[in-house]
Amino acid sequence: MPKPSKNRRPAGVACGVHTASVPAKIHKTHYPLHPERLIHPDHPANPLDGLVLEDVGLPAGVACGVHTAAVSLQPIFRDDTHGIWLYQGNCLTILDAIHAKYPNGCFDMIFADPPYFLSNGGITCHAGKMVKVDKGEWDKSRGPELNHEFNTEWLRRCQRVLKPNGTIWVTGTHHVIFSVGYAMQQLGFKILNDIAWEKPNPPPNLSCRYFTHSTETVLWAAKNAESRHAFNYKAMKAVTGKQMKTVWTMPAPGKAEKTFGKHPTQKPVGLIERCILAATKDGDLVLDPFLGGGTTAVACLRTYRLFVGIELDFTHLQLAAKRADRELIEVWLREFRVRLSVGVAWAVPSASVPEGRHPELAEGSLSFLPGLCSTKNDPNDLDPGHRSMDRISEMADTPEIATESIFHETKFVFLSCAQARTGSVVHTTVDADVQSAWTHTPQSVKLQTTHIVRCETEILRVKSN
Repeated sequence: MPKPSKNRRPAGVACGVHTASVPAKIHKTHYPLHPERLIHPDHPANPLDGLVLEDVGLPAGVACGVHTAAVSLQPIFRDDTHGIWLYQGNCLTILDAIHAKYPNGCFDMIFADPPYFLSNGGITCHAGKMVKVDKGEWDKSRGPELNHEFNTEWLRRCQRVLKPNGTIWVTGTHHVIFSVGYAMQQLGFKILNDIAWEKPNPPPNLSCRYFTHSTETVLWAAKNAESRHAFNYKAMKAVTGKQMKTVWTMPAPGKAEKTFGKHPTQKPVGLIERCILAATKDGDLVLDPFLGGGTTAVACLRTYRLFVGIELDFTHLQLAAKRADRELIEVWLREFRVRLSVGVAWAVPSASVPEGRHPELAEGSLSFLPGLCSTKNDPNDLDPGHRSMDRISEMADTPEIATESIFHETKFVFLSCAQARTGSVVHTTVDADVQSAWTHTPQSVKLQTTHIVRCETEILRVKSN
């Protein structure tokens, strides 16, 4: 009987055989990263590159034990710059291959959200309605003995791929967490804490025969009794102002975390982010063997950790990839600031310019209206009197964040708009200020110009603390 898992095999595939059918890679857009956050060149790239799986998928009905050619494991989604690699496959098979390549382990931390075995025909409340608890075939119980056997097997493999001082975090309800804790003791893990994640607004208990289920347990354990595990005590104390307790109150994932869809056992990013910040440092390598909707990938991107995720269900993997790709944009937005300034000025016959005012702009037959020319206070301001037909001031984005300018450009667009409906662009130039732009403009263009638009763009990079 196959072991239950979120990473379950397709029906009909012989036991112990890894499915090799891999869909096309998910498209991903590349975004820049703060140079100080880039992976150090001495740090190995994807640790799973070159990993070979000895067993590949066979057609339905082929008996176990038949020799097949080895296959190279390839990520479905990868971003080497940020260190994010997502794989489709059975986590037990892939963990065996990782252990074969790294017998002393390669992961600093593992976060696992395994099947809870609670999809057994019960009821719950969702969106104010009574619904059956049916998260999927992978979440159905096979009985306590087989459930515990599965928990022991995946935990055994996770223990082998942890570094000597690595730790593992496992979430679960009462349906599974006691089995997980017992398996950890059997395997020689050192349990460090049991954390209660309290949900402030849990769904009501419709049967009215039990207390409302409002918590889940998170077990934190070191690889073994000899492990010198990492714990960022000061960072955790800074959150609450005193020693952090083992009851964490956090809401369930909101709409913002379900933009691309939802996973039936999705965890809030804040929960996993806290686990990561408590037990790892920048650049550490994290594994999630039950990737699901990709929350751990998002949390690792936010905290600058490297990440490997494994998930068999391609639909869930697509969701994880979309969330990771979106988070790459968010990373860029957190690391950079963009400031824009746009001003528009009229140009009129030079006779309209009072004597002595900006004679350098009175070449030919065109000049700027009084009040719209440059001023001593701001030599690049076209409209100190706010008399332009349109003006967008700089963003009020001057937070107490140290930044440095990495790009600055001021472009001037010369328009011929005597009649608005027939207006056109007659010249563009990039220059330091409006006087220089006007001086460098051909006389024939000046004669046609009725308006000048200044477009100033500056990109600033947030300095690392």
